[in-house]
Amino acid sequence: MLSSGSSCSKPGHEPGPPLWLLAELTYRCPLQCPYCSNPLDFSQQGEELSTAEWIEVFRQARALGAAQLGFSGGEPLVRQDLAELIKAARDLGYYTNLITSGIGLSEERIASFSDAGLDHIQISFQAADEEVNNLLAGSKKAFAQKLAMARAVKAAGYPMVLNFVTHRHNIDNIERIIQLCLELEADFVELATCQFYGWAELNRAGLLPTRAQLEHAERITNEWRAKLAAENHPCKLIFVTPDYYEERPKACMNGWGNLFLDITPDGTALPCHSARQLPVQFPNVREHSIEHIWRDSFGFNRFRGDDWMPEPCRSCDEKAKDFGGCRCQAFMLTGDASNADPVCSKSAHHGIILSAREEAERVPGALENLMFRNEKTSKLICKA
Repeated sequence: MLSSGSSCSKPGHEPGPPLWLLAELTYRCPLQCPYCSNPLDFSQQGEELSTAEWIEVFRQARALGAAQLGFSGGEPLVRQDLAELIKAARDLGYYTNLITSGIGLSEERIASFSDAGLDHIQISFQAADEEVNNLLAGSKKAFAQKLAMARAVKAAGYPMVLNFVTHRHNIDNIERIIQLCLELEADFVELATCQFYGWAELNRAGLLPTRAQLEHAERITNEWRAKLAAENHPCKLIFVTPDYYEERPKACMNGWGNLFLDITPDGTALPCHSARQLPVQFPNVREHSIEHIWRDSFGFNRFRGDDWMPEPCRSCDEKAKDFGGCRCQAFMLTGDASNADPVCSKSAHHGIILSAREEAERVPGALENLMFRNEKTSKLICKA
């Protein structure tokens, strides 16, 4: 049973419920994507939560008001208890979402997940080209498996939800990506340009597209949106631009400790799936109750509200809109998580973003120079 813990000082306002719970069931994964958002030292993390421990997390979070539960990783299909976890979540009243590469999926497992009450499956692709997809995934059979499982998910009656992480090595083929999605009868497609955390941040110079590439991809996407709308086609295309080409930061996770609760494989609780890298002590569900973690822990109160904000955020009339931007990005790029997100043109560190854009224009960023996510590389990084 997860225990309760001692409290610490609270912010000036009582937080609402953690509506969106992300269960990162494992960091294990058969693929080696160079833009994976998992921490670089994933191979050094602690023992994964047991089935019973995960179900207790779900119970406590639901009692606080959590309504949507995502199963993620790594690759969540690695967990052989996934159907049991899905059923437990459904019995508790969650809307459940499986976020998967499709590797390890089968028609039999899809049926078992459906029987357990799974509401939604999202399958990710690395590219629309088989060779590039397999190279980025680190598997010669990945593309064929993804195609087969996407069709199987559709045949099982689920909405077809696809995710393509785009970057400088596949974004020029955006039209073929969209065409493939339509061939697969996709209902929702997220064309998400790489965001630079974890392995993607390590490989940023080789992944960040140029402005011309990004503008071309967005124009093609908008043309397809107009065409699909004119045909009353059900497919919805969502285009996500990278922070590095914005002048104002995103409202990261709708505010720190506001709606989103992430539980990592070893039970560490985070207000954002990238926050583990911050020099902040985050609580663990093996030591504290979810209620304590969400309401009272130092980690979840560290950047709640706006009392923590220095200038220019403190006096900015947009602070209630963007909450100062991303704390992880501020830390990665400036060394201080309290600084304004450098994406913001008002930030004293915005030049870092401008330099990254310039680098994307002049650095070729060959595929063979990327560092691929795997346990061996993770251990080497830990030793460095």
